[in-house]
Amino acid sequence: MSIKKVNLGNQGLVVPAIGLGCMGMTTIAGADIYGKADEAEAIKTIHRSLELGGNFLDTADLYGPLLNERLIAKAITGNRGNYIIATKFAWEIDDNEQLTWKINGKKDYVKKAVERSLKNLGTDYIDLYYMHRLDPETPIEETVGAMADLVKEGKVGYIGLSEVSSETIKRAHALHPVTALQSEYSLFERSVEEEGILDTLKDLGIGFVPYSPLGRGFISGEIKSPDDFPENDFRRGIPKFQGEQFYKNIELLNEINKLAAEKNVTPSQLAIAWTVNKGFVPIPGTKRVKYAEQNIAAAAIALTTQDAQRLESIIPLGTATGNRYDDWGMTMVSL
Repeated sequence: MSIKKVNLGNQGLVVPAIGLGCMGMTTIAGADIYGKADEAEAIKTIHRSLELGGNFLDTADLYGPLLNERLIAKAITGNRGNYIIATKFAWEIDDNEQLTWKINGKKDYVKKAVERSLKNLGTDYIDLYYMHRLDPETPIEETVGAMADLVKEGKVGYIGLSEVSSETIKRAHALHPVTALQSEYSLFERSVEEEGILDTLKDLGIGFVPYSPLGRGFISGEIKSPDDFPENDFRRGIPKFQGEQFYKNIELLNEINKLAAEKNVTPSQLAIAWTVNKGFVPIPGTKRVKYAEQNIAAAAIALTTQDAQRLESIIPLGTATGNRYDDWGMTMVSL
């Protein structure tokens, strides 16, 4: 089994059809992301993913903060050239390595953040560097101008944006070509489609990297009630997974499970195949070898037009499935 390679956007970056989301491999500000992580198993997962052709790693300075990049540095030591590394900046981290919980897109901060990431990753270049969130107090032109400088300096190969509106994408792309947009997207979360953002990407030749293509693990079917989330798990605070909405979503998931059973694949594999078949490059997160293997296998699953239509008819555009962040988190998307 070897994964197919695809163009991410039209700027020249070639990646495997599925990336590996590394966020859950460490805590964020002391909180577990999708349960407890184990460093040795996480590193094994990165290595196994590479063996299968899954060499596109997605991290961010936010994760930890900084611990995730350092874990990746350990995993890729002596083998940097065989990996494609994407990381992100903008959640401000102070000189004591603490999150301030502000977004900072100022030019001097971009330069500071990239040097820190290069050091933590143990590398002298980052393949794909994303602005993690838009700083509403800094013009996008200032932030992207600083990112463009990093490309000229050879510290960054390609630039990306995350969770921004069509208007912001257009302004950024006019200044320097944007290779990819990363936003949440799954059968349960299609706001980038509803807001016309996917159309903008298509028009401009920008690739799309859906994160949480498994609905933050919900589509795996392992969570049967809100109480199944581990005590310190951040998903407990997400409206999509609370109260009556949770059980409405379970009913929708049951319908997805039926189609997965018919095709003799897991619901997670079906959800990943759906995004891959759309020409996107999903980055399902896992910290376990078993799931990395299953996720990569999903890239080879062919879906017919009828399969895709049936899946999308289970949760048509506009279906209320609950907000994907709390009220504060929702203020930071689609800006």
